[in-house]
Amino acid sequence: MVAFAGRRQQQRPRRPVIPALHRGAHPSVPRALAAILLALAALHAQAERIDGRVVTVADGDTIVVLDALKVQHRIRLGAIDAPEWSQPFGRRSRASLAQLIAGKTVQVQVDRLDRYGRSVGVVRLGEIDVNRMQIERGMAWWYRQYAGEQRIPDRLAYERAERDAHRARRGLWSDAQPVPPWTWRARHR
Repeated sequence: MVAFAGRRQQQRPRRPVIPALHRGAHPSVPRALAAILLALAALHAQAERIDGRVVTVADGDTIVVLDALKVQHRIRLGAIDAPEWSQPFGRRSRASLAQLIAGKTVQVQVDRLDRYGRSVGVVRLGEIDVNRMQIERGMAWWYRQYAGEQRIPDRLAYERAERDAHRARRGLWSDAQPVPPWTWRARHR
């Protein structure tokens, strides 16, 4: 109630700012609402963190993590691409990743889902960026195609790690002309 010049008046309820969807709202409102919901879902996916034990190392850039609720999460290490299993260094890349994290508890900062339904993100073992470690060991390429999804400091660190591994001829860089996995896959389809 609001008092005006000595008399009381009943305050009218205010109309909502967003028109009700069920009362003939403008046709763009449902699309706008859908866009907002999609954006929120994307933010949630980007903000997701998975903590768990590495139960499987499938290859040099794919693992399975078992969380505290006993749910398995298939994880693709983001911003790197490791040699395929049948490529030179494919088995060594997997062995490198297994030596680093198999059976250990890791944290995964999920950035997105890929077309196969895997969570894609940065895997950490304490303070160690496992994705970058694979590059430093010469067991994976920095996947420049996805550099735009990385924070600038990470992008610079991954680029530097690859350059240093190449100069030192570590891992796959010991090969005179290593074939990147994306090129190898295109040739073998």
